[in-house]
Amino acid sequence: MQTFDAVVVGAGAAGLHCAGIAGQRGARVLVLDHAAKLAEKIRISGGGRCNFTNRDAGPGQFVSANPHFCRSALARYTPQDFVALVQRHRIAFHEKHKGQLFCDGASDEIIDMLVRECEAARVERWQPCAVHEVRRGDEVFELDTGRGTVAAKSLVVATGGLSIPKIGATDFGYRLARRFGHRIVETRPALVPLTFDAAAWARFAALAGLSLEARVATGERDARGEFLEDLLFTHRGLSGPAILQISTYWRPGAALRLDLAPADDLAAALVRAKGGTRRHLVNTLAETLPRRLAEAWLADRPALAASALPDVPDRVLRALAQELQGWTLAPTGSEGYRKAEVTAGGVDTRELSSQTMESRLQCGLYFIGEVVDVTGWLGGYNFQWAWASAAACARALPVAAGRYGS
Repeated sequence: MQTFDAVVVGAGAAGLHCAGIAGQRGARVLVLDHAAKLAEKIRISGGGRCNFTNRDAGPGQFVSANPHFCRSALARYTPQDFVALVQRHRIAFHEKHKGQLFCDGASDEIIDMLVRECEAARVERWQPCAVHEVRRGDEVFELDTGRGTVAAKSLVVATGGLSIPKIGATDFGYRLARRFGHRIVETRPALVPLTFDAAAWARFAALAGLSLEARVATGERDARGEFLEDLLFTHRGLSGPAILQISTYWRPGAALRLDLAPADDLAAALVRAKGGTRRHLVNTLAETLPRRLAEAWLADRPALAASALPDVPDRVLRALAQELQGWTLAPTGSEGYRKAEVTAGGVDTRELSSQTMESRLQCGLYFIGEVVDVTGWLGGYNFQWAWASAAACARALPVAAGRYGS
C-alpha cells in the first residue's frame, strides 16, 4: 500500500491548484480522477478561452446558505494572487467585460500551467482512476482505487458538482460527505437557461437568437437577485448572461421581473414622441426595442400596432411601457445540469472550517471548490472560489517531517 501525506480526489481547477501548492510546501500528494480527460471544465470554459478569474471578486458575488463562509479564503487568496501565477507562466490575457479575465489563447494554457505547478512539486496523478471505497482507519484514510489501495493522513475532496455530466460530473463528493456525517444543502442547477410552458412561450419562440440588454430580478429575502445584462431569447425560454445570473437566485414557482428598456423612462419617451411624428406605434417602439420583439409584443393587438402614435391615448402608452418595463413571467423549469455551468448548494459550510476547509466532523477530511455550498456569479467568480478554497486547504495540510523541505 502506497502512503501519501494527502490524496486529492478530483483533477479539476480546485484539485490541481491545491495539489500544486501542497506539493510545493513539501507534502507528498496524489491526485485521482475517474475521467479520462484532464480538467475538461476548464477547457470548455469561456468559449474555450477560460474566464479564469474576475478582478472584482469578493464575498458579495457569492451565494450560500452560510454567506460569510467564503470571506476568509477569498481574502487570503485574491484574484491578484492568481493573476501573478498566470503572469509567472507568461500566459497572455485580457479583460473582456466587468472585470472578467480571459486567456488571449486557449484554455489549455491554464491547464498546462496547473500541471506544470504539480510536476514541479512532484505531485503524482493517476488518471483515469476510479475510487471504489473510502475507509477511515486509526490515523489514515484508506482508498481502494482502480490502481490499488492507497493511504493518506489527509483526504481532499475536489470532485465538483453535478453540472455537465457528459464531461464526467458525478455525485461522488456528496455521497462521501454524507458518509462522514455531513449535511448537504439541496443542490440545483445554476448559471443555467430557464424554460417556459411551450404553449405560453409559442408567441416568443420565433424570436430565438434575439438579444438585448435587460434588467432582471426575482425572489424575496435571501433569494433576491437583480442584474443588468444581455438577455437572449431561445426556442424554449430565456438565456444570456442576465438569465444565467438570475438562475442562481430563482426558485421553482417564483416569477421573474424584466425591464426590456432599462435605459429609458419608456412611458415618458413615447408620450413625448407623439408631438413630432405620424409613425405607427410599432415603428416608434422599434426605435427602443429590437424590431422583431416590438412586432411580437404587439402581434395580438394589430390595430394598436398600426395606429399612428399621436392617435394612441397617453394612458395606453403608459400601460404598454409598464408591460415592457415590468414584464412578469414564471419559468416552469431550467435546462438542467446538462446546460448548467455550475451546481448551487453542496456540502454545508457550517460543518467546515472557513480558515482551512477541513471538516469539523472528521479530522483530516477537506472539501474545496464546487462541491462546497458556495456559488459565484457568472464571470470568473467560480474559478476564483476554486483557487481560493484550494489555497486555504493546501496551506493547512500537514506535511510529514523530512519530505523535501516545507
